[in-house]
Amino acid sequence: MPSQRFAPPTEVPGLAARRIAADIVDGVLHKHRTLDDQLDGAGAHPGLKTLADRDRALMRRLVATILRKLGTLGHVLSRLLDKGIPSDAPRAQSALLIGAAQILWMDVPDHAAVDLSVRLVQSDRRAARYAGLVNAVLRRCAREGKALVDEVATQSLDLPPWLLARWIAHYGEATAREMATALGHEPSLDLTVKSDAAQWATRLHGEVLPTGSVRTLLHGSVTMLPGFGDGQWWVQDAAAALPARLFGDIAGKSIADLCAAPGGKTAQLALAGAKVTAIDRSPARVARLRENLARLSLQAETVVADAVEWAGPVEGFDGILIDAPCTSTGTIRRHPDVAWLRQESDIAALAALQQRLLRKSVSLLKPGGTLVYCTCSLEPEEGEQAIATLLAAEPGLRRAPIAASEVAGLTEIITADGDLRTLPCHLPHADPRLGGLDGFYAARLVKS
Repeated sequence: MPSQRFAPPTEVPGLAARRIAADIVDGVLHKHRTLDDQLDGAGAHPGLKTLADRDRALMRRLVATILRKLGTLGHVLSRLLDKGIPSDAPRAQSALLIGAAQILWMDVPDHAAVDLSVRLVQSDRRAARYAGLVNAVLRRCAREGKALVDEVATQSLDLPPWLLARWIAHYGEATAREMATALGHEPSLDLTVKSDAAQWATRLHGEVLPTGSVRTLLHGSVTMLPGFGDGQWWVQDAAAALPARLFGDIAGKSIADLCAAPGGKTAQLALAGAKVTAIDRSPARVARLRENLARLSLQAETVVADAVEWAGPVEGFDGILIDAPCTSTGTIRRHPDVAWLRQESDIAALAALQQRLLRKSVSLLKPGGTLVYCTCSLEPEEGEQAIATLLAAEPGLRRAPIAASEVAGLTEIITADGDLRTLPCHLPHADPRLGGLDGFYAARLVKS
């Protein structure tokens, strides 16, 4: 008898991508695992290896859309469900989120979104009994969902209430709402190029930002884009590219990059001609940093060490860059899981670590040397307050205010004290996908 008769039936196209998306969303919301952990490296979802590039891109977009619109999705589904989302079957919850996200924000036919979500539930033993419910709710979502989204469009539901309250208190209500709106858009791809930004913007169908970064809306695998293989550029948010430039001319100078991996700022310093020592405590992250530098044909000494404990050279450094571990609330537009994984209680412990790193860096700095401190956090304890605390404790340090001319004339990103503060709503654009910046803080200090 021909063996083909016993071959398993082929799976419906697109179902594997949605099943993996459901697993990853569940990993974030119920197991508190980061997207990075689930998408790359040793802990990556095993099913990713079997996905075609197109399905992988769909899966990533699904996950990002759900996490970016989670509060609004919760509102819509609660209005369409009499008894709330089933809590005893996580796959039913994931299937509802996946179906509704496609219907409301993605270019997927409604019937396909409904059908594949129902199949997702049917294939799970605990959730199978909810197949009829998922079918009915998502059909209603296709009819009524857009109006339910419009109902709460001004309420900034897609941020945890504690975070929105903090931003309103620190930045004012109007700015906090603008930030929340900016976080709702899928971000562009920002690149730092070695040279000739205009040429690379043309080749990659993008544009050159005032700060010199190239911004494009190209999607898919970065490694397949022109210029990646021969190390002509690297991926780096336009805001993240600013702190390393605050040293000025560093050709021939010794610069330590603390907490350096994955190495975007190390690459900038090396490209500018500095003798760079890059320190990071994670062997895996340092290995990745070395790979990135090798692709870019750039040189730096790499050290696996906890920067707080690291002795460093006796002679010290001309400059030190600290991109300190932080809550990363400024990166939610690129890492939407951060909004749902962080808690307000995380801030104090990270602020204490930042102080230890700052005090250590002062001891590693030569007299007359420059310290640039930055975090991708929007929380004042990790930015403005961290520097105020350091300056009060270290009389031998003084602030060297940043001039607007150093940041392409963007006066709105310079604080009254002369520090750098970018917000997600900065650099607006007619196409919201081409606007915005990660939220960054940076201060420049000089040791007397």
